[in-house]
Amino acid sequence: MNLPNKITFARILLSITLIFILLFPFDAAGFVTPKLFINESIVVDIKYIIAGFLFMIASLSDFVDGYIARKYNLVTDLGKMMDAIADKILVDSVLIILASVGFISVVIPVIIVVRDIFVDSVKMIIGSKGQVVGAIYSGKIKSACLMVGIVLTLFYNLPFELLNFQVSDVLLLIACVLSIVSAYQYYGMAKPYLFPKPVRNRKKEEPKEKIEEDLIVDKDIKDEMIQRLKKIEQDEKIEL
Repeated sequence: MNLPNKITFARILLSITLIFILLFPFDAAGFVTPKLFINESIVVDIKYIIAGFLFMIASLSDFVDGYIARKYNLVTDLGKMMDAIADKILVDSVLIILASVGFISVVIPVIIVVRDIFVDSVKMIIGSKGQVVGAIYSGKIKSACLMVGIVLTLFYNLPFELLNFQVSDVLLLIACVLSIVSAYQYYGMAKPYLFPKPVRNRKKEEPKEKIEEDLIVDKDIKDEMIQRLKKIEQDEKIEL
C-alpha cells in the first residue's frame, strides 16, 4: 500500500471516528459534553466543534492524497476505490446525521446522495466503453461549497451567526443546485452511450438498391415493348 492509499485509509478511520462522536449518546451514557453559551440564543455543543475540526482534517487529506498520487504517478485501482468509499462515508454520513438532528433540511442529503449514485452509475457506464470521465468544473465548485457548508454547520455557522448571516445554508443550497446541474452535464456526456444511434450497414443496403434499379429498368423495357406491340397492331389494322 503506497502513501496516498495509506492517507485514504486514515481518512476512512477518521470518518468513522467522526460518525461515532456525532451518534454516540453521551447524555444517556452519563457523559455530559461541555457546552458553550455564546449569547442567549446560541448554545454550542463541544462535540460538534470537535466533529467540525475532524471533518476539516479529513477533507484536507482528500486533497493531499490525490495530489501526491497524481504528482508521483501513484494512482492505483485500489486507491480509486478507497477514495470513493472514503468520500461517501465522510460526506453522506455527516449530511444524514445533520439532517436527523435538525441542523439542515432533509432535502439536502437526498439531493446529494441521489446525485452521487447517478454520477457514479454514469461513470461506470462510460468506463465500460473504455472511456475515462474526469471531474467537471461544476462538480468541483459543488464539492467546495459542500465541504465549507458542512464545516460551518458543525461550527453553528459561527462567526456569521453573530451577524445573522446564514452563510452555511447558502453554501449548502448552492451545492444542491450545482449537484443538479453537474448531474445533467454528466447525463449529456453519457447520452451517446445510453442511447446510441443505429448505424446503417451500407453493404447490406447496396444489393437492395441494385434490385430496385433493376426493377425500374425492367418496367421501362416492358412498357416500351407494350407500346411497340400496340403500334404494330394499329399499323396492321390500317393496312387491312
